[in-house]
Amino acid sequence: MEMYEMPCGRFIDPLSDFGFKRIFGSEANKDILIDFLNVLFAGERYVADLTFNQNENNGQISMLRRAVFDLCCTGADGEQFIIEVQRVRQEYFKDRCLYYSASLIRDQVEAGITNWKYDLKPVYLIGLMDFCFEDSSQDHYLHEVRLMKRSNGELFYDKFGLTFIEMPRFLKAESELSTGLDKWLYLLKNLSKLDKIPAVLEETFYDKVFRIAEVCNLNQEEKMAWDAYLKVKWDNENSMDYAKKEAMREGRKEGREEGVKEGMKEGMQTGIQETRLQVARNMKTKGFDAETISEITGLTLEEVRNA
Repeated sequence: MEMYEMPCGRFIDPLSDFGFKRIFGSEANKDILIDFLNVLFAGERYVADLTFNQNENNGQISMLRRAVFDLCCTGADGEQFIIEVQRVRQEYFKDRCLYYSASLIRDQVEAGITNWKYDLKPVYLIGLMDFCFEDSSQDHYLHEVRLMKRSNGELFYDKFGLTFIEMPRFLKAESELSTGLDKWLYLLKNLSKLDKIPAVLEETFYDKVFRIAEVCNLNQEEKMAWDAYLKVKWDNENSMDYAKKEAMREGRKEGREEGVKEGMKEGMQTGIQETRLQVARNMKTKGFDAETISEITGLTLEEVRNA
């Protein structure tokens, strides 16, 4: 059997579950998340401080409807932020984001309270997407959704917002980075591909991000977790490629042109889905959580649980 060393870059991927939580999800590094949020909101809201919250809220109907966030935190003034990273297209992603946001709004009323005046704290969700909405245009990667008056476009309610960032549509080169948001999005999209620190990001604040993200600074346990993530990711990609090739071979055996098209389509769909399920089963036996498995395989959480 041919042995080979898995390729590994200098920096971890900040849009992976492991990388995102390592860079943004710890008390010691919350200044990084605060800066990102303040750059993103650009004066609409100023975050002075943050407290990290639990990343799971239970729904009222059943445990199957629990909300599991990538990151949830509360600002110094009580405002709440959900940051979601979604690597693969999901059919009901917008619905899920609304449900997550609504769960934080719902939970602001304390059980047993008799004289609540509906004074809600602001709730914002930020979705970092490694795919694009089907109805978005090529030149728009930032979607800031607010409650507006349809008649005149004026803001109706200033304590709720959804912000979606389509990372594939952010195409600026290093020489084109002019704003703080440009630099953050370039860093998030390209960090794992860099072998040196770009001159435009040679600032004291970004130095901390690079130190945290550098693979050589991971402890043994973190390095094992990162290697395990990479191995599953590459195995999954290789399996997907193999399944597609096999599906194409099966499709060709159907004979006629229409048969080839249908055979390729059906064979590819069946082969890819079975491969995803097998990868999910393998990851479950290795102790990966359902959200990470869903991120890597593209399966829904329900499909992961039933695999």
